[in-house]
Amino acid sequence: MNRELLMLVEAISREKNVERDVVLGAVEAALAQATKKLYPGDVDIRVALDRDSGSYETFRRWHVVPNEAGLQLPDQEILLFEAQEQIADIEVDEYIEEPVPSVPIGRIGAMAAKQVILQKIRDAEREMLLNDFMARGEKIFVGTVKRMDKGDIIVESGRVEGRLRRGEMIPKENLRTGDRVRAMIMEVDLTLRGAPIVLSRSAPEFMIELFRQEVPEIEQGLLEIKSCARDAGSRAKIAVLSHDKRVDPIGTCVGVRGTRVNGVTNELAGERVDIVLWSEDPAQFVIGALAPANVSSIVVDEERHAMDVVVDEENLAIAIGRGGQNVRLAAELTGWKINIMDAAESAQKQAVETDSGRRLFMEKLDVDEEIADILISEGFTSLEEVAYVPLQEMLEIESFDEETVHELRTRAKDALLTMEIAHEESVEGVSQDLRDLQGLTPELIGKLADKGVNSLDDLADLAVDELTEITGQTAEEATALIMKAREHWFTNDDASQE
Repeated sequence: MNRELLMLVEAISREKNVERDVVLGAVEAALAQATKKLYPGDVDIRVALDRDSGSYETFRRWHVVPNEAGLQLPDQEILLFEAQEQIADIEVDEYIEEPVPSVPIGRIGAMAAKQVILQKIRDAEREMLLNDFMARGEKIFVGTVKRMDKGDIIVESGRVEGRLRRGEMIPKENLRTGDRVRAMIMEVDLTLRGAPIVLSRSAPEFMIELFRQEVPEIEQGLLEIKSCARDAGSRAKIAVLSHDKRVDPIGTCVGVRGTRVNGVTNELAGERVDIVLWSEDPAQFVIGALAPANVSSIVVDEERHAMDVVVDEENLAIAIGRGGQNVRLAAELTGWKINIMDAAESAQKQAVETDSGRRLFMEKLDVDEEIADILISEGFTSLEEVAYVPLQEMLEIESFDEETVHELRTRAKDALLTMEIAHEESVEGVSQDLRDLQGLTPELIGKLADKGVNSLDDLADLAVDELTEITGQTAEEATALIMKAREHWFTNDDASQE
């Protein structure tokens, strides 16, 4: 029987053009599956088949897990200390094995064994085809729509299939069976049966790759697409940089009479593309990204990674765009939070900030309004700047003599020390579980403590707008932090129900 088994393996290997070891592995899996049915519970069985003689041995095995982890799968796992009683030098993630009687091949359900073997062979063939396809290094998958699968589209290229999920399609695009499709290869997920290549037509990477194919200068390294932001099917922005002064990045991407950018637009169902010149200067980059709106002035807040952009009344609607689309895409493209405002709003905000800064300097430095206004007019916005900017910079202020400068710096340092001591005292009341919460920095903990938020429950009870006002975070960041703080509520509820 063993010789017949090996002959069968050889025949299947030649017929299916699959390596002999793959077929032998399929036989081992079939034998292991049959053996498992003889035991209660979900046991782990390993079959070792001799590649030369065809004889085989069967083992039941247990995975060694850390003592503190406990047994999640009692039929398949063993704690480290128990395993070490049998094998002294065994380590976590190794296996304890025990020989068990082998199932005779003749008693295996022939059909079940055949199905397991053929499935393993199909998987191996599929993996070989997939590996051959991926070895080509292609980033765009070109194929035809084969069928629909629970809202996803299965695209076939040769004998390889890709999956285009509904959320990765271009909105309002109507793809039908037999249509020719191009999409970006995002990842390969072998757990997806039949179509393991995950595709996207809405990802920014797809647009970048389309431009790479349309514009040879990108492939040659003369141009580079630094970033891309898309509202798939509607509008997009790309930021380009030229590594050769002789090459105009925007004109090169547009092409003669718009041929190159139109090639991309036609592929993406008419999606309009704004091509922006990338700049190392963040303010200049944001100004370009907000085109076609004209910017009057811009204020950069490095600490909050945000910019206040002032536009005149006639450019306000253009800068924001329909439904906020223009400013949203500009923010995604540049990575900066962008606040659009008109001149009146800017003046009002500046007045509030000036008043706040004036009160800070008057209170903490014990100076009159005139000196506070001089500091503000010279660009000082915080006590740290007064205390630690290079001495020469402050000495250059015409309104201050050397004695005044030294006195202001001393008072600023004393005020900062007093505030730090008060801050440490306030933080002492913060619970350890709040300190340990992932995503909370010491700075954020201090801001929360100043507002009386001292425990996980205090944080969990906050509304998103309350937290953003306290910490200066975005709504998304605040939401994530609050949900993290509320996790222990649900954990406790589950434990009480058990």
